[in-house]
Amino acid sequence: MKQGNVLPKIGIALGGGGAKGWSHIGVLNALEHLGIRPSIIAGTSMGALVGAAYASNRLNKLEEWAAPMTWKDVIGYLDISISGGGFIQGEKLLEAMQREAFHDMPIQQLPKKFGAVATQLHTGQEIWLKEGSLLDAVRASIALPGLFTPVVHEDKWLVDGGLVNPVPVSLCRALGADIVIAVNLYADLSRRVFTNNVNDEAASASESKTKQISMLSEEEINLWSKVSSHVASGLQEGKEVLLAKIIQRDKDMPGLFEVFSSTISIMQNRITRSRMAGDPPDIALSPKVGNITTIEFHKAEPAIKEGEACVYRMRPALEDLLGQGFLER
Repeated sequence: MKQGNVLPKIGIALGGGGAKGWSHIGVLNALEHLGIRPSIIAGTSMGALVGAAYASNRLNKLEEWAAPMTWKDVIGYLDISISGGGFIQGEKLLEAMQREAFHDMPIQQLPKKFGAVATQLHTGQEIWLKEGSLLDAVRASIALPGLFTPVVHEDKWLVDGGLVNPVPVSLCRALGADIVIAVNLYADLSRRVFTNNVNDEAASASESKTKQISMLSEEEINLWSKVSSHVASGLQEGKEVLLAKIIQRDKDMPGLFEVFSSTISIMQNRITRSRMAGDPPDIALSPKVGNITTIEFHKAEPAIKEGEACVYRMRPALEDLLGQGFLER
């Protein structure tokens, strides 16, 4: 598909989805294997993080960091703070991102054109971050309300872009894309099967609080003890039991993180449908990652594999859109 003798500019809109967003790595790897190399990247939330690495030509570094990540590694990146407008300050995660995923630089100096979506907290305005610090743009775009603390940018408090534009097709077109490939991580919402635990590595389900406590490592207990230091003095439960309740289900009732993850997924699925109906991409890729919750960042490897598989399932549609010769050049 050409415009005259000029190849069209291909853009990719990487949607939000928390840990589901690791599948973007697989999508981009598979597209590259087929000869499709987007020169314009727009990202929301985790899509902004992965997109920033791709725009920096450091996607392989991000994959090397994410793929072997365990649940304990995830816990280690959580600097708990209830007093800052979010459960997690994000400073440790920022340091890791800058060290492992991409180096901070002005967005204008990236090898590929890039933009991230954030939301102005007090007005709900959609903010496009196309200039300035790459790290600040990603940090603002991933600031999921209640989980990460908001980010101040030009005297405005910004939070996760998924609240207003979960799959930023519009930003991708505004950046100059002639063809937009969108990656929607919420199309597979119905596949989510709830288990007794938010994560497989935490422990097996148990009705006994003693067993729940014993599953926690000393490192985890010490880290999460920061939570109890902010809880009202009248709280009667110990910090270990509090942590167990946060992470696990209680018999048949979903745990706190499970409810949080599912609520966000439902909300962003509805917003995505509305936005994409009004501004559809040229092709939509929908990895089957409904079985990964928003916070299961230790499941990068299966998410990446599914991202790759999704692209190959859609190869006929990509060939119809771009032409088989384009993919083989």
